[in-house]
Amino acid sequence: MTAEPEEPVEREERHGREEPSGADPGDRRSPRLEEERGGAGVPDNFQRLWTPHRMAYIKATGSGGGCPFCEIPKMTDEEGLVVSRGETVYTVLNLYPYNSGHLMVVPYRHVADYGDLDEAEYVELAEFTRLALAALRKASGAQGFNIGMNLGLVAGAGIAAHLHQHIVPRWGGDTNFMPVVGHTNVLPQLLRETRRMIADCWPGED
Repeated sequence: MTAEPEEPVEREERHGREEPSGADPGDRRSPRLEEERGGAGVPDNFQRLWTPHRMAYIKATGSGGGCPFCEIPKMTDEEGLVVSRGETVYTVLNLYPYNSGHLMVVPYRHVADYGDLDEAEYVELAEFTRLALAALRKASGAQGFNIGMNLGLVAGAGIAAHLHQHIVPRWGGDTNFMPVVGHTNVLPQLLRETRRMIADCWPGED
């Protein structure tokens, strides 16, 4: 299926300029870019990508109500995309991955800050990070990794109320035209297939 060519955006006349002669006001299309609609605010060089489907993630609350990281452990591994479960933490595939195999290590307990983890939690979180690296290397031949946490909304955390550590596998040449210019991640495998592949390669799992 091919996308139809976009129609040119018709800009609204501003600053007192008149419509071209013979133009029919009823035929004017609504401008498709927000910055061309007028209204409050100062225009800048950024376009906005609206992603309302992520609101279910963002609405996590401090009490744990509606938090996906609190709900996932109640699901089956396949339904929740869980790769492995420990005593205090579990590993799950990111539903919105940067790369295929993007994992998160998450404590079961609803805590927001790294300093809120108890000793058992931060020890097992580190251990599961190590195991995840081994599983991803075995499953996909990952050549490198980005590992880290975004603590707090100002740091970019999508679910700031529930701490989670990202593990993103990397390969040479995995950053190309599509993500850099097209702002699109190309994922070669469905999430459930990726979950099964990594789970099968998790150390100690047969």
